[in-house]
Amino acid sequence: MASDEGRPTYWIVVGSLDNFRRSAELGFTVQGVKSRHRKKAERMAPGDKIVYYVTGLKAFAGIATVTSRSFESQERIWASNDPKKAAEDYPFRVQMAPDVILSEENFVPAEGVARRMHYVAKWPADNWTLAFQGNVHVIGDADYRLVREAIEARVPAGAVGGQTLRQAGG
Repeated sequence: MASDEGRPTYWIVVGSLDNFRRSAELGFTVQGVKSRHRKKAERMAPGDKIVYYVTGLKAFAGIATVTSRSFESQERIWASNDPKKAAEDYPFRVQMAPDVILSEENFVPAEGVARRMHYVAKWPADNWTLAFQGNVHVIGDADYRLVREAIEARVPAGAVGGQTLRQAGG
């Protein structure tokens, strides 16, 4: 079951490389979002897709499938790079399973892909990164397919184990 009348919702989770690594340490089995995104977390449903965008590197890093409804936890896993928000514990979470997770050397540079996304067209072309400010965003089906194709194209032939995770799922 997905969140929009049987169709999945496609989410972009924006975070630092450190937070991506924290999700990796957990096997991409759980993802938290910041407290101000509670309503978005509550909309997440099994079958939805999460696309990872890594700030600083300006890169797409992988895709996972949501496997649970949202829940709340104060266990500290992820951290904000902003000292003013150091206490943020990303309390609203969903369980998930990895679809395609790239190793860091294979991350997809986002600019070329992002400039072709309908979602990013809302921002001035010279400031496309504004589209990726904030922790969670919803994108449409065409944008999801564009990002997914770019990510899948970066999976090394014969990749196994810790290099790149690839599991069934669309």
